[in-house]
Amino acid sequence: MAAEAVERESMDFDVVIVGAGPAGLSAAIRLKQLAAETGKDISVVVLEKGSEVGAHILSGAVMDPRAMNELFPNWKEEGCPFETAVQHDVFKILGPEGAISLPNFLLPPALHNHGMYIGSLGNVTRWLATKAEALGVDIYPGFACSDLTYREDGSVKGVVAGVVGIGKDGEPTADYSPGMELNGKYVLIAEGVRGSLAKRIIREFKLDKDSQPQKFGIGIKELWQVKPENFRPGYVQHTFGWPLDNKTGGGSFLYHFGDRYVSVGFVIHLNYKNPWLSPFEEFQRFKHHPDVAKFLQGGTRVSYGSRAITEGGWQSIPKLTFPGGALIGCSAGFVNLPRIKGSHNAMKTGMLAAEAAFEAVQDGRQGDELKAYPETFEASWVAKELKQVRNAKPLWSKWGTLLGIGLTGFDLWVNTLLGNFSFFGTLKHGKTDAASLEPAAKHKKIAYPKPDGVLSFDRLTSVAFSFTNHGEDQPPHLKVKDLELQKKSELGVFGGPSNRYCPAGVYEWIDDGKGDKKFQINAQNCVHCKTCDIKDPNQNINWTTPEGGGGPNYPNM
Repeated sequence: MAAEAVERESMDFDVVIVGAGPAGLSAAIRLKQLAAETGKDISVVVLEKGSEVGAHILSGAVMDPRAMNELFPNWKEEGCPFETAVQHDVFKILGPEGAISLPNFLLPPALHNHGMYIGSLGNVTRWLATKAEALGVDIYPGFACSDLTYREDGSVKGVVAGVVGIGKDGEPTADYSPGMELNGKYVLIAEGVRGSLAKRIIREFKLDKDSQPQKFGIGIKELWQVKPENFRPGYVQHTFGWPLDNKTGGGSFLYHFGDRYVSVGFVIHLNYKNPWLSPFEEFQRFKHHPDVAKFLQGGTRVSYGSRAITEGGWQSIPKLTFPGGALIGCSAGFVNLPRIKGSHNAMKTGMLAAEAAFEAVQDGRQGDELKAYPETFEASWVAKELKQVRNAKPLWSKWGTLLGIGLTGFDLWVNTLLGNFSFFGTLKHGKTDAASLEPAAKHKKIAYPKPDGVLSFDRLTSVAFSFTNHGEDQPPHLKVKDLELQKKSELGVFGGPSNRYCPAGVYEWIDDGKGDKKFQINAQNCVHCKTCDIKDPNQNINWTTPEGGGGPNYPNM
């Protein structure tokens, strides 16, 4: 149902923020801080599709405190849950049975993790939410933003949130509510990676016409509580190599923090070519490596989850503003791939957009472009950081893992020593991740070992540890545009990679009882990682938001 076709109640605010992650909450807090500093008033609302703030937040996470130092200089005294300072920083190349540690002095300064903190980004956002509410920000969890509202001049006016009670047949049920329009002088989009509204805004306003295609990875993570003798507080281990081949980009992380918690995760770049590859199965296989298993043996798995990660960096950042608002955080793609960090950049860009929006509201403006935001971004440490690592992804993609990592290290040292100068200039990405997939006939099937139920597990058991839930009587939020194309191409040409790239068992090709195959979508399993929206070779699957409160409920992730 189009926003203009249904009568809804509406509420007006100065600034509407979509998404209660690090970017959205930092923007909201900064707006209220500026109001307090100047004696002005500004109304701010934050809308979050998760059942609570932090429910959908998934990150490693080793966190750079730089943005937090600016937002709350006394964050330690105020109880921010940056739980454990990094004490041991290890970088390894894995082989099937062993590993080689790289000397830290070889690593460019930007890749060192001392001075960083390990913890749960979900818990950090929960803490930020309490700070925002104390400043007077309205936060509404469980409100999925499913549509946009527009002014007569075409600028974005607000969002439609809280639509519930649409049945599987697409018709209103007895519990139907049309939701509300929440309109603002400016709308900040902070949905995270591949958000449905951000995707639409980028397309409608052609924000990416001058940038390279965005690149992505899929991150799969488990949280374990390990035996005391296997726990090393503040230990950080990053690896690349096995179980991936040299042509497939990716790597792992393993972080020790808090009460004997170990975050173990695996990232695979979504520009992989082989449709038989399964990121989930590669992760399960990885955990059996001696340099990983030694920490997990005898421990207890606490939770599981998955999320796409932006990897395009500097070249892939779209235009940040549109009439009526701006993209902040991972909606625009500010992750530093070599550092595997983005939350500090997300926070800072949220703060920069907030400062531009505050000035505009105080000047009596609305619905125009916040031109001060991209200007301050260009001059910020975020831009400097991303320029420095701009060639890491294309070098890795072009030359493979071993040579690509070596060239990246050289390029980072040159950029560090010569002020963001590179002998390579600024390299391009080229293809989208969807276009990188090759026909199944060009590759051999991969035989993955069966899970042992101790270190490795099956998908459905793992999804149970994400505490995912969706209301049963609602239309699938995963929309296939052309089912015939899906059968002819996704299955016929590419071998049905959807049931391998999805880490939650959402997609299956099953017998229809008539000697043919049927595409089955188990939407209730979806952990909102967005991989299908990114990797489907025909871009035939569109991820749309389900009812608010649905999806994963990540504890301590």
